[in-house]
Amino acid sequence: MPTALNDLLKATSRSFYLTLRVLPARVRPQIGLAYLLARTADTIADTEIVPLAQRLDALQKLRQRLLGQSTVPLNFGELARQQALPAERLLLEKAEASLALLQKLSPADLQRVRSVLEVVSGGQQLDLERFAGASAQNIIALKTAIELDDYTYRVAGCVGEFWTQVCRAHLFPRAELEDAQLFGDSIRFGKGLQLVNILRDLPADLRQGRCYLPSLELDQAGLMPSVLLSPVNKSRFRPFYHRYLDLAESHLQAGWEYTHSLPRGQMRVRLACAWPILIGVKTIGRLRAANVLELRQGVKISRGEIRGILLRSVLLYPLPTAWQKQFVAGPKAVASGPKLR
Repeated sequence: MPTALNDLLKATSRSFYLTLRVLPARVRPQIGLAYLLARTADTIADTEIVPLAQRLDALQKLRQRLLGQSTVPLNFGELARQQALPAERLLLEKAEASLALLQKLSPADLQRVRSVLEVVSGGQQLDLERFAGASAQNIIALKTAIELDDYTYRVAGCVGEFWTQVCRAHLFPRAELEDAQLFGDSIRFGKGLQLVNILRDLPADLRQGRCYLPSLELDQAGLMPSVLLSPVNKSRFRPFYHRYLDLAESHLQAGWEYTHSLPRGQMRVRLACAWPILIGVKTIGRLRAANVLELRQGVKISRGEIRGILLRSVLLYPLPTAWQKQFVAGPKAVASGPKLR
């Protein structure tokens, strides 16, 4: 990957860039490019100052280029000028340079990248259409747990699947692995990471009129999106919220099992998988301990804590038993929760 786009990756996502850097060179270009193009689509979708119809049109044009259905040059200049962050502005300005890198992939890798980006960009388009007209005064919620599960697959579960396809093909094609279990766990791995994001970002999403927690489940718990984080509802909100934390943690547990099923000689890949899982489970622990007001103010894992996770994982790697014990699950909610797996 050219230095300029590599620097763009670093500026766009510091956390993912750490993961990307540790990956073996044979899979770094494919995974890095897929991420860069997915972030380009995400930036278009998130530019709320631009009218919805214009964002949908730009997303569709990018999607056609990603899938090889069009060769019309993209001009995201107006969208780029609306970006508050320089990295995201540059991301849109360099869209053509990113797209050009698709042609440097092998036919098999090109198909893998196109397949995952088709699902991801389709999920982003569905998200825009679903929340059309949403605002702090008009909160729109997903309807069912099935819709939530579908959303987490479209934007993250499919990425775990893609990651596995690329690594399986280039790093350990002849390893004797249970592929059905491997790919199933990889999908849950991605879903778990996205569900952690949803639960962590719940207050910010509600302020934008979006509620990813299903209205049917909220109704059954006697809750409404508009007053979800009101302190008066904490006795009903807490067990409901914790059941979704349990679901996220169970997905990350599957991701941890996925990590340990990979060949032990693939240290770089296993570390790249372990880091987001360990950061995710620590975030879940922090969210479990937070009260409603703390959630509204935002819960984060500090950079120092992240550095500690990374360092411990490297130092413990030669000790398989100690390394495996890094994943520490929290206490589960007593009441029954969502059953999707």
